[in-house]
Order: sequence, then C-alpha cells, then structure tokens
Amino acid sequence: MIQIIDLVKSFNGQVVLDGINLEMPQGKITVVIGKSGVGKSVLLKHIVGLLKPNSGKVLIDGVDITFLTGRKLQEMKKRFAVLFQGGALFDSLNVFENIAFPLREKTRLSEAEIKRRILERLEQMNLSPEVGYKFPDQLSGGMKKRVALARAMIQEPEIMFFDEPVTGLDPPMTNTVFHLITKTHQESGYTALVVSHDIPDVFQVADYVAMLHQGRIIAYGTPEEIQHHADPIVQSFIHGEVDFLEA
Repeated sequence: MIQIIDLVKSFNGQVVLDGINLEMPQGKITVVIGKSGVGKSVLLKHIVGLLKPNSGKVLIDGVDITFLTGRKLQEMKKRFAVLFQGGALFDSLNVFENIAFPLREKTRLSEAEIKRRILERLEQMNLSPEVGYKFPDQLSGGMKKRVALARAMIQEPEIMFFDEPVTGLDPPMTNTVFHLITKTHQESGYTALVVSHDIPDVFQVADYVAMLHQGRIIAYGTPEEIQHHADPIVQSFIHGEVDFLEA
C-alpha cells in the first residue's frame, strides 16, 4: 500500500503539488492522468524518493520515506523499479549489458544466472535473443521501450513506476506497450503507478484512475467511474476538448 498524505511541493514559490491525498492499493495499477506540465512526474519523483516535499508524507507500507536517508532509503528503493519517459538506456552498452546492469550493480548472481534472466525477460517482451547484441541507437522507439521495461522488471520489483510510458509511440506500439504492462502485472502481481496523459488508451491498464489538476486530485475511481464523472473539467480532459487543454 502506498499512501500520499497532504503532499505539498513548490519550486521558486510556484506551487506544483497543493495538498495531494492519494492511496494506491497493493497489487493494483493506479494511473494518474492530467495534462502535460501539471505535476504528474513531480508526484512520481516524490514517491520514489528523488524529491523531498515542502510538507506532507509518502507512506509505503506505513513507512514515511520522506524522512529516510542513506542506507534505509536505498533499502526501500530496492523494492522499486522505474520505467522513465525516455527509457534511460545507456547508449554505450548493448541490450544485454543494459538489462544486466541492475543485477551486476545490486546482486551477486552468477553470469549464467544473469544471462538466463535476461533471455527470460527478452522472451517476455517478444524480443529475440539476437536483439541483445544491438545498441540503443539501432533500435526502434518501441523496441527501446520494451528493452527499458525488461531492465525495470529484471529484479522482479514489488512496485513499478511508469513515467509517460508511451510518449512518442505510434498507436500500434502504444497498444503493445500497454499490453505488456498488463501482461507483466498479471504475471508478477506488482503494485504500479502509471503517470500519463494518453487518453483513452491508458484506461486499458488501470484498476484505479486519479486526475491531477491545479495541484490537487480532483477525481478518483475506476476507469468506468472516471469516464462518467460529473466534473466538467474531468470530462473536458478525457474528451480532449480544446478550451480545457489551452486553459
């Protein structure tokens, strides 16, 4: 269980998060939606411990990570994996080495076991073993995203974070990535937070949806409940109405 309580964050006097309250149930996928620049990624960075709030709490299984530092914070972070917006692959490493990186940094597994896990993840992402010898600049955008997901999943995390996972992808590859998120979640049962403005595609992976607007969560519920929400701001966003998007 992840709980966010009265979270406030400002930059240079500008309030980005203005008292966020949100619960992400264990074993479920919670999606935070909202227009670009509204603070979705800032919220995610607080939950993974990359940012500290002005005030408020981020509780993971009852532990407030905003107070954790050093070894205690690193131990908590071992439970996480993040799929960053751009994939964050190392250009100088091939696919095998990129996926192996977290295991070599954080475990003492044998090279044989590392190779076995990598091949297993490549198969899970519908990538052939031959892809392992390619470098990121030799991959399509969709393949990069799948490799990044394989690297995120390689340590079998309890909690997965997805920061705009389909930005820049065409509709077929968008569907593929969301299908892979659903598939890996069903197989692994991790708790997940997805931040995205891709409507309505993101509804296909969500158990719960929260909408962030002007620093606050203004709607929360199942995908069906959000799609039928009474708030006109929610309806304007999910239907892509120009007046709201330009506001």
